[in-house]
Order: sequence, then C-alpha cells, then structure tokens
Amino acid sequence: MARKVFEKKSIMKATVQQLWDFHAQPNAFAKLTPPPIFIHMRENKLKSLTEGTVDFTMWLGFIPIHWMEQHEPGPTPAPASFIDHQHVGPMAYWEHQHLFRAVPEGVELTDHLTIEHKPGLIGFFTRLMFDGLPLQIYFSYRHLRTRLALRSM
Repeated sequence: MARKVFEKKSIMKATVQQLWDFHAQPNAFAKLTPPPIFIHMRENKLKSLTEGTVDFTMWLGFIPIHWMEQHEPGPTPAPASFIDHQHVGPMAYWEHQHLFRAVPEGVELTDHLTIEHKPGLIGFFTRLMFDGLPLQIYFSYRHLRTRLALRSM
C-alpha cells in the first residue's frame, strides 16, 4: 500500500520553549485528543519528548485500540522537534513529526504525518478513522487546544 502525507501548520503566539514545555507535560496527549476519543495510558517510559516509549489504549467510543509509540529526535535542521513512530497499533506505518520553528509572529507548529494503512478490514477501519477529513478535524482540534493552553501559560 502507498504511504500518504498529511500536514497541519499553525502560528502560535508563544516561544519555542513554551510550546516544547506544553508538549512535555505528562497529560498533554490527553489534552490534545478530541472526544469521543479517550486515551488510557498503560505505560509511559518517556525520558523526554525525544527519547522513550509510550504504551496506551486509544478508545474510539467503545472500541479499544492498543498503540505503542517510540519517541526520538526530529529532523536535523529542526532542533525543536520530535518524532513518534508507531511500533504497535492499527497502522502499517505511522510517523508523526512535531516541528516547532520560531517566526516573527511566534512559533510555527507543524504536525507532519506519514501513514500507511494495513490491507483488509483493519485498513478499511483505519481509513475511516485516520485519513482525510478525520485527520483534518483531529489536528485542527489539537492546534486549537494548544493555542488555548498556551494562552494560560
């Protein structure tokens, strides 16, 4: 199956450090997840945003999805960035780059996602939940929640 790329960019009125600190909070993932999706953290072994693993169950309504991600440093030219790779989960491939870049208006937040669906029924399900319009809604929610959280920091 072919890999797809999705990208969402927003300007946040904050510093790179404020954006980094927000994402480093233990409950940031739950804050950034829109209902009716809920996250149950099974094990958080993050040493930092750029090192460690996170093992969780994502509940899509009443449907549980086990997911494990490995965090690592982001691309070299973007020192304020990190990547999570799915090691266990519903996708054939999932790489989510979180890129923070200082701009005159504040910080440009870029979520760059590369995905590949599994074949068969699981792939059909993930296309419904993690493709096209659902991804646009999911990342628009994440950026809005980030913007609101940064205002209160």
